[in-house]
Amino acid sequence: MPVRPLLAAVLALTLAQTLAGTGHAQIAVSANDGKQVLDDGAQVVPAHPRPDSVSLIDLSASPPRIVGEVAAPTSVIGPPSSVAVAPDGSFALVTSARRIDPADPTRIVPDDLVSIIDLKTLKVTATLHAGAGASGVSINRAGTLAMVANRAEGTVSVFTLADGVAAPAGKVKVGDPDSSPAMPIFFDGDRRALVSRDHDHRIVQLAVDGAKVTLTSVSLAAGLRPYQIDTDGPRRFAVSGNIGGGGRDVDTISLIDLAPPVPVVVDTVSVGLTPEGLKMSPDGRYVAVNVNEGSNLSTKAPGYHLQGLVQVWRIDGRRLVKVAQAPVGAWGQGVAWSRDSRRLLVQCMVGQTVESFAFDGRKLRHEATLALPAGPAAIRTAEP
Repeated sequence: MPVRPLLAAVLALTLAQTLAGTGHAQIAVSANDGKQVLDDGAQVVPAHPRPDSVSLIDLSASPPRIVGEVAAPTSVIGPPSSVAVAPDGSFALVTSARRIDPADPTRIVPDDLVSIIDLKTLKVTATLHAGAGASGVSINRAGTLAMVANRAEGTVSVFTLADGVAAPAGKVKVGDPDSSPAMPIFFDGDRRALVSRDHDHRIVQLAVDGAKVTLTSVSLAAGLRPYQIDTDGPRRFAVSGNIGGGGRDVDTISLIDLAPPVPVVVDTVSVGLTPEGLKMSPDGRYVAVNVNEGSNLSTKAPGYHLQGLVQVWRIDGRRLVKVAQAPVGAWGQGVAWSRDSRRLLVQCMVGQTVESFAFDGRKLRHEATLALPAGPAAIRTAEP
């Protein structure tokens, strides 16, 4: 059911007018978690949780604006890629890794839900079950297959897609139950996929043949605890955020060359404390990173900072070169690019905001602050 029915109806009309008014509108989908907040560095369930929700943002407007909202379960636990948008922008998949424990409202426990959201009608059209700890989700470029990483059971769930309808197509064991698979990505013309396993520090490769998905022997070592991984545009490279520093030791991101028969890590650079979210630009030239920089820690922690950082790195041959950095809100999560690679949306959990930045290839300029109904935990757009 919609959040605040009258408001949702107005927003749905606004969205319809936005999509009808221009063939160039671009929608970003933000999944918002209302059941987790920070209390001096500890993630807790608030006394009065807000409903989880999904917000639609018109990324092509200047400045960007919120044009829709619908209720759907989600979770900040897991990489900030628990939402995926169909290539044609017609629907989104939103996963829920955690829910409030029915036996103890102060705790959260693993969840397995996947919601299908029609982005034109702002309705949840179906709810499916993946696996325990359903987290990162990706849709292939053909729009025919989706994968969900199940962090609490060491598997990936596979779903076929057709006309906005998803059907379960099985599970693939990608590691031990505690290996914590976090994020799958498709590459090589949808014939292969990579899956990060942040508990045992590996990235593994899957073979994809139609709806048949199998684990291969290929395994990459990008860094400590590879978490969110991403590719976009030409899909010549992928990038991994490695969060093994635990908020004390400096963390890294890694560049992965996808062109060889066996993908290979070709560069790793330091970015600060906890690169929670990252996103490659649609033109394949840049990587944006949302770095917590200790903003999610106790104020007494040695690495604590009031704000996080958003950084942009250029892919220069097979190297990563830092080109821009700006302060951003605390406990940062996901990042989304505009299709022209000139604007960024950056999620900040503590302030429950999405910050918009313009990017000219050299500098970041803050444009606007969008207030969300709950903590923004994941964000995606339709990807080329």
